[in-house]
Amino acid sequence: MSKLPGWLGRLGIELTELGERLEQRRAEAEGVEGEGGEAAPAEQPKTAAVPAAAVPAAAVPVEADRRGAVADRVPPPPAYAPSVAARPDPVAAIPWGMRVAAEAGWRLLVLAGTLWVLMRVISAVQLVVLAFVAALLVTAMLQPTVARLRRYGLPRGLATAVTAILGFVIIGLVGWFVVWQVMDNIDTLSDKVRTGIDDLKNWLLDSPFHVTEQQINDVAKNLSDTIGTNTEQITSAGLQGVTVMVELLTGMLLAMFSTLFLLYDGKRIWHWVLKLVPAQARPGVAGAGPRAWRTLTAYVRGTVLVALIDAIFIGLGIWFLNVPMAVPLAVFIFLFAFIPLIGAVVSGALAVVVALVTEGVFTALMVLAVVLAVQQIEGHVLQPFILGRAVRVHPLAVVLSVAAGGMVAGIGGAVVAVPLVAVTNTVVGYLRSYGQEEALRHAPPPRGATAADVAPTPAPGQPLGDRFSP
Repeated sequence: MSKLPGWLGRLGIELTELGERLEQRRAEAEGVEGEGGEAAPAEQPKTAAVPAAAVPAAAVPVEADRRGAVADRVPPPPAYAPSVAARPDPVAAIPWGMRVAAEAGWRLLVLAGTLWVLMRVISAVQLVVLAFVAALLVTAMLQPTVARLRRYGLPRGLATAVTAILGFVIIGLVGWFVVWQVMDNIDTLSDKVRTGIDDLKNWLLDSPFHVTEQQINDVAKNLSDTIGTNTEQITSAGLQGVTVMVELLTGMLLAMFSTLFLLYDGKRIWHWVLKLVPAQARPGVAGAGPRAWRTLTAYVRGTVLVALIDAIFIGLGIWFLNVPMAVPLAVFIFLFAFIPLIGAVVSGALAVVVALVTEGVFTALMVLAVVLAVQQIEGHVLQPFILGRAVRVHPLAVVLSVAAGGMVAGIGGAVVAVPLVAVTNTVVGYLRSYGQEEALRHAPPPRGATAADVAPTPAPGQPLGDRFSP
């Protein structure tokens, strides 16, 4: 028990010393805060402003002391540690050409997606689109007649009705005449086809190709078996042909109504379309529209004239060679002439085949010569002379546009592909020129030496002082 008071006394002494040390640290912390201006003492003596040069070195800001203390506490890296270079910005690490390619790439992807969606929409309403395009082509052909009748004093409605009725009546009479010729000559044609097949068989037997009668009979038997085996497919194709005829009649009715409204109210429809264009682009589109319409009108009228000349001359040649159904073949040649490149080949081949199976090999060769001669005159004389510079499309653009139009919308797409490319070429060319003129119009006027360079040159005998006179 004698040791207990001594132990308690030492404990009290240690607690007293610990409290003193805590008080001392608290006082030091309060002093640091007071110097930093965060917790200043309540009463400070008022002193005059001291210049910055007179501040002693002991009054350095505490923030610098703190940074130095932090730097002292962070140990430096060891000497054996490898030096690590700072990583550059990822954008700066990519080459400039790759960045440009990426920017162009995603924009091309957006454009391709837009075109794909547009093609899907057009495919979904293909009948309506083709009917409206056909109405535009017919309107471009008939609109000059409406304008001429209005100059003669007829009202707009009466001029439109007269033109539309005359146009539809002429088209109906031509169709009726073709059907009548086909039905009237179908018996004669079938007899001549049988005779022509027998003549072709005899020619093959006597030809140097060493064709035997057994081979010809085998070919005929295989053809008969194929037709008998595929009866269901042929029947379904016939039903599909009925569906196509219904769609064709629907498209013709839509084209007729669209043509009437375009002939009667085309200008107001164009003004309504202009209201859908943004205001900044409206002047350029308003100037490109009439030029595009003139290009389309020139294309349609020139193509109709060229097709009519082809049909007349080839039809006359077929008629002089005594080939049956010369008039229906001439009408087919006229219609297929609206399909560039492909139409002339198909219609000419059809005429040659009919001549071959009805009149023999010599007559077929003569028909082929007539078709080639007329088409050469058309390609080198008629089209450059009639169409001129109004419709100037490169042959490669014609081939690619016809192929693309045929893949997208069949025969209708092949028909409208070339006029679409011609109109697009006209519109793009005008908008490019319009943009350049607008840029020059809004450019600042030249000054100094540049103004002297672009100033007009004085005429001979004119004094130099009058160079800038109006």
